[in-house]
Amino acid sequence: MPRPSSKISTIVRSFIQFKLLRWSFRMGGWLAPEATVNRAAKLFCTPYPGSRRSALEMPAGEARVDAVDSGGISIARYSWGDPSQQPYVLFAHGWSSHGARILPWVAPLRAAGYAVVAFDQAAHGRSDGSESNLLEFTRHLLEVGRRNGPAAAVIGHSLGGAAVGLALARGLRADCAVLVAPAADPVDAGRRFAQMIGLSGHLRRRMFASFEERLSIRFADFQAEHNAPAINRPALIVHDLEDREVPWSEGERWARYWHRARLLSTRGLGHHRILGDPEVIAASLAFLRGQAVGERLVSSPDRALGVA
Repeated sequence: MPRPSSKISTIVRSFIQFKLLRWSFRMGGWLAPEATVNRAAKLFCTPYPGSRRSALEMPAGEARVDAVDSGGISIARYSWGDPSQQPYVLFAHGWSSHGARILPWVAPLRAAGYAVVAFDQAAHGRSDGSESNLLEFTRHLLEVGRRNGPAAAVIGHSLGGAAVGLALARGLRADCAVLVAPAADPVDAGRRFAQMIGLSGHLRRRMFASFEERLSIRFADFQAEHNAPAINRPALIVHDLEDREVPWSEGERWARYWHRARLLSTRGLGHHRILGDPEVIAASLAFLRGQAVGERLVSSPDRALGVA
């Protein structure tokens, strides 16, 4: 176990590195704006250092691991049980995470009669690639869903939650969905990223314009309010009020525009612990059994937000 002095040294070193990163982006914005935009874009699309190693060290339990081809990229897929013979639950992990993050759910889901399928997104875990983004998260989720056939439910965490919403609006077949701490707005995510690294507002806008031109998309099209109304199946949105990475308001946003969604708010679990919390898992299984969990949010032109 690391000594306290070792932990303090690591924290101080990380703090210094973070300060240097912010300083380099501030100076780069003045001295070499184009190169700085390119550097920020690459950083925005690259999972955190060490996240792949952590994923490879994470045991996958009794999962059967294979690979599927998704647009020329080898995607690692995990299966617990037999999804060809049992109703199955499909899981989409978040940024800098991996498919085995569903492990705390596997035993309860298997006990409830479900098989479980998860996968590592491109540039994550055992899958190929070095960069990814929300568009790619959605594409690979759609491909894994197509390969496995209609799911009884699909679960997504963080950016994976956003990908679940987008994929359902684009034809992913699943009877219902559970979104845990889902991101709702890539524009806001880019703003938070720019603030974190010290990238100025006009360079952030240039970075996003370059993404939109290269990918032939509009990021506004990926916002929750432009996708949730098209999804006609039940959903449970679970989000912590104290989430510091993806604000609770983003989960609320999905629930408000998703006509058949309910919102379950937690407190004190943050962005990561919420995924493995036993009470969250139990509430989600109750939802899968058809029970009413959480609150139904409604809005109208003369009433911004309310509880049905």
